[in-house]
Amino acid sequence: MPGILYVVATPIGNLEDITLRALRILKEAALIACEDTRHSRKLLDHYGISKPMVSYHDHNEPERAAQIVAQLETGESVALVSDAGTPLISDPGYRLVTAAIAAGIAVVPIPGPNAAITALSASGLPTDAFRFCGFLPPKTSQRRKLLEELKSESCTLIFYEAPHRIAEALDDIAAVMGTREIVVARELTKLHEQFLRGTSAAVRDNLSARGEITILIGKAQSPDPVDTPIEDQVRELEKQGMPRMDAIKQVAKSRGLSKREVYKKVSE
Repeated sequence: MPGILYVVATPIGNLEDITLRALRILKEAALIACEDTRHSRKLLDHYGISKPMVSYHDHNEPERAAQIVAQLETGESVALVSDAGTPLISDPGYRLVTAAIAAGIAVVPIPGPNAAITALSASGLPTDAFRFCGFLPPKTSQRRKLLEELKSESCTLIFYEAPHRIAEALDDIAAVMGTREIVVARELTKLHEQFLRGTSAAVRDNLSARGEITILIGKAQSPDPVDTPIEDQVRELEKQGMPRMDAIKQVAKSRGLSKREVYKKVSE
C-alpha cells in the first residue's frame, strides 16, 4: 500500500504559528521534502524534530518529484513543506502533487498559515470576494498590462511583491488604477509587522522596502456618472497623478468611446 503525501503549511514568520497536527505529521513522516533544507532545519530544530530531509525546489522539481513518488509507492509517507506558508501557493510543489495523484497516491492537506489570507484578514478591505494573483510581473510593461486587465474586477486583488520592486509596483498601480485604496502588508507575524493603508502614492512615501511584502488593492468603484463632462473626468484623474494619455484611455474605456474621441473632446 502506498504512503501518503502530506502538504504541510508552516509558519510565515512567527514559529509559534504551526498546528499540533502539522507537528505530528512532521514527526511521523519518513521524509520531509523542503524548498530549502537549511531554512526548514530551523523550524524542525525549534521543535526537536529530527527526520531525513531532501531539497525540493524550482530547479530540481521534475526529477525530484519522480524520486519522491517512487518512495511513496514503497509505502513511506512524505511531508512537503515550503520555506514559509502553504506549499504550492506561489511556491514549488505542483508537479509533485499532480504526479502523486496520477500514481494513485493520497494527497492530504495540513492547513495553516498563508500570507495572502493573513494580510486580507487584517487589511480592512472587503473580504466577501477576492482574487489572489501571485507575484506581479518583474517588468513595468508586463505589470501595467496585467493591472489594466484586472482593474475592473469587483473584488479585492492580492499580490506578492519583492522588496526591491515595491516602489515601481506602487507607481504602476497609481498610473493604472488611480487613487484606489490599497494596503501593503510587510513582515507579517514578525517583530516589525506593518500595515500601510491609503493610496499608492501615500503608501509609497511611508514604505520601508524590506521584508516579505503583500499588496492588496480595493475593489473597483462604480464608474463616474455619464453626465459628468468628459474633460472634467480627465482632469480629475490627472489631479490624482495619472498621466494624461492614461487618463484619456481610462475615461474612453469607462464610457465605451475611442481614445481619439476623448482626446478630441479634451483638446477643444
